[in-house]
Amino acid sequence: MSESLLEMKEITKHFPGVVANDRVSLSLLAGEIHALVGENGAGKTTLMRILYGLYKPDGGSIAVKGRTASIRGPRDAIRLGIGMVHQHFMLLPPFSILENVILGEETQKLGVLSLSQPRRRINRIMEDNKLSLDLELSVEEIPVGLQQQVEILKILYRGATILIFDEPTAVLTPQEVDELFKGFREMKRQGKGIIFISHKLDEVLEIADRITVIRQGRIVQSLERSEATKSRIAELMVGKPVLLEVERGPFHPGATVLEVRELTVKSPLGVAVLNRLSLQVRAGEIYGIAGVEGNGQSELVRAVAVGEEIVGGDILLAGQSIKSWSVRKRKEAGIAHIPEDRQKFGLLLPFSVAQNLILGRHYLRPYCTPLQVIDAAAIRASAREIIARFDIRTPSEDTPAHALSGGNQQKAVVARELSAEPKLLIASQPTRGVDIGATEFIHRQLLKARDQGKAVLLVSADLDEVLSLCDRIGVIFKGRIIKEFDHESAEKKEVGFYMMGEKEHAEA
Repeated sequence: MSESLLEMKEITKHFPGVVANDRVSLSLLAGEIHALVGENGAGKTTLMRILYGLYKPDGGSIAVKGRTASIRGPRDAIRLGIGMVHQHFMLLPPFSILENVILGEETQKLGVLSLSQPRRRINRIMEDNKLSLDLELSVEEIPVGLQQQVEILKILYRGATILIFDEPTAVLTPQEVDELFKGFREMKRQGKGIIFISHKLDEVLEIADRITVIRQGRIVQSLERSEATKSRIAELMVGKPVLLEVERGPFHPGATVLEVRELTVKSPLGVAVLNRLSLQVRAGEIYGIAGVEGNGQSELVRAVAVGEEIVGGDILLAGQSIKSWSVRKRKEAGIAHIPEDRQKFGLLLPFSVAQNLILGRHYLRPYCTPLQVIDAAAIRASAREIIARFDIRTPSEDTPAHALSGGNQQKAVVARELSAEPKLLIASQPTRGVDIGATEFIHRQLLKARDQGKAVLLVSADLDEVLSLCDRIGVIFKGRIIKEFDHESAEKKEVGFYMMGEKEHAEA
């Protein structure tokens, strides 16, 4: 029988109008990888923030190694051997790896910062956990996968035996995921316990010993790995059977709708974030952009959708240059855009669902009379039809957008853009932060748009999503498309090598 590292019993947490955790109990054994899965908003991250001392529970108890623990803040958690790697890294990019690891735990000799002893200790930790980092490099010099190793090194340096990972593979290549899981297995062998939050069920089934499903703030069921399947977990998460992969119909590409020629865009500091990038997207095709975030994806989307300042090259829509066009002219010509951040760029949160569904078309009939008077009745009537067609779960069309769940906010953005019947749909991170049910729905809508002859440019950090949906895939690295694959020839590992810029490995 393995030693019990953690017992969370009857944990309850309320926020205004919401019960985030409702008498949740969770345990962790030494040498165990315990996956915590559930839809967005189910209460997973809230529960882990309580364990790490970022939130105070309204009820329940926590025991660490059999002793009741009072965790009033992260310092208490760290003292108890609890460490957390957040989804968004907590690193200082200009600082060296060594400086990031010891920050807050510095040792001094006669009032002078001492690095020799911490360096020796960190090197021992890296050797024990099969990590390999150059401690003198600054964090901003290293890729995302190594930045995550720095975060792991930070919590191991502080003596963590209970390690919490919140969506740790969200922005990693397949090769980086393999390295992370090697580290997990080594820590498990050492008797550490890992709580692993993820929405990627294939990875959960690969690495977890036990899987706990949380839905609407309550534990639904805990499964041993031997009794878990992808479809069973998904059904427990959503409360009904879920079609995990939508069926792709035959591929019938038409004429080129979007052509990007030698496009160069520079950052405010003068760095070329897009470097003579070229691609084509045809009617009846989903063209996917695969790449580690930060390689120019966002700048490409903005250049096509809203007119990011272009230094060189051209953008053509159906053969006509649009690089000097306004956003309104682009929309009127048939470009629709699902932005990567729905709340910041996709919706006006205080506005009603109905008002949000006509944004960008509010000045056109039937929403506006020839005398430029808004027709509220027509807007609401149109909204009711769109809400029904796209299955947006809302009390009414007059409900403010901020009152919707994340998945239904995203459905509203997708519905607005597709109901305009565009020639070109740019979908940037269309399923980020949405649950399995909404993801399935959005995937169906993208494939339906493609089958109706629309051109779709899909940008996603989820490589599985790109491989599943796209007819052709362009790998972006340092602002250029360095390799293209068609659907049949795209192998996950090979695409991953190109995403890291390691072409020699991919071609070996």
